[in-house]
Order: sequence, then structure tokens, then C-alpha cells
Amino acid sequence: MRCVIARYPFDLTKSEVEEMLKGIRPEQPVSGPCAVISRKLYPVKQVGEVITKQDRRDFTAFEVTRALTRLGFTCHETPPAPATPAPAAPPAESDSGPESTSYIGTTLG
Repeated sequence: MRCVIARYPFDLTKSEVEEMLKGIRPEQPVSGPCAVISRKLYPVKQVGEVITKQDRRDFTAFEVTRALTRLGFTCHETPPAPATPAPAAPPAESDSGPESTSYIGTTLG
């Protein structure tokens, strides 16, 4: 698919982008626009630098995000929040405490 990044046209496919990023570690921490490529979260500026072989100052994150989205990658404005476990349920109240309303063994009159 033809993509224009920093006023230069690039003919890219999804598999080519995945191949270019194979063996490249995503920069940490990811704090801005990012894309999921091969189940890893990459900053889009890093991806743009790798696929265009240009300096990051030559293009915008929007240009790369638009190109990656058109190629079928999932992009985010900010990194998705990590999955958090569900809160624990409050402990069940016991019927044997002093505030219990048990009437066993008492005479009601």
C-alpha cells in the first residue's frame, strides 16, 4: 500500500513492517502515540524511524499512525492501561457476633 510520510511515498505491506521491526526492542516507557506490532507495543515515532530510515524530527506521529492504521495495525493515542485484577469481595458478615439477632435458647414473651 502506498503511504506518504514526511512528503515521501513508501510502498509498504503489513508483513514488511513486521519484518523490519523483527529483533528491534520497543523503547520504554511508551508514553505517547503507539502501535501494536507483532504483539508488542511500539512508539509510532520509533516505527516511523525504522520504516522510513529518516530522522524522527522529519515526520509527525500522526503521519505514521495514519499509515499504520491503513496497513491494519492497531494504534493508540496513549498506551492502553494495564489490566488490573478485579477488587476482592468484602468479607461476609458472621451471624455469631455480639450484634447477632439469634434467638436460639431465649424465651420470647
